[in-house]
Amino acid sequence: MKQLLIFSVLLASFWGCHDVKRPEKPDNLIAKEKMSDILYDVFLMNAAKSMKKQTLEDKGIHPEEYVFKKHGIDSLQFAQSSDYYAYDTEAYDAIVKDVEGRIDVQKKYFDSIREVEESEKTRKQDSIKKVKDSVRAPRIPKKGITTGDSLRKDVLKKLKKPLGQ
Repeated sequence: MKQLLIFSVLLASFWGCHDVKRPEKPDNLIAKEKMSDILYDVFLMNAAKSMKKQTLEDKGIHPEEYVFKKHGIDSLQFAQSSDYYAYDTEAYDAIVKDVEGRIDVQKKYFDSIREVEESEKTRKQDSIKKVKDSVRAPRIPKKGITTGDSLRKDVLKKLKKPLGQ
């Protein structure tokens, strides 16, 4: 019984996938290089949208519309081109790898900027600490030191005496 069920599922899978045809090449197919640019912008916008969706919308920026308008395409053209390239897995994989490479380059760039900013912040904090440490009055041990009033009296006595005595 179990074998019959597995055989039926496998047969249905092969039979169901038998008639899958390659999508027709759209008349307005987006070039691979431009598709890479579009997907790069889509990934960036999705990242921005996941972080600050409300901020974007408050400023009148709708990520998908922005990308389509920037590249002079519409959603149908994008969907048809995406379907066409997705069927050819090697072409789509090349496009996606290009996008991933560009994202990695940007990530390394921004990571290096963040490292410089953090080291600058640490350097400033260390400088401030050094200045604070150098400005602090040294601690005077209490043994053998006169009180403030008696110290003032000693200074006043010395001032009253003429020089040379």
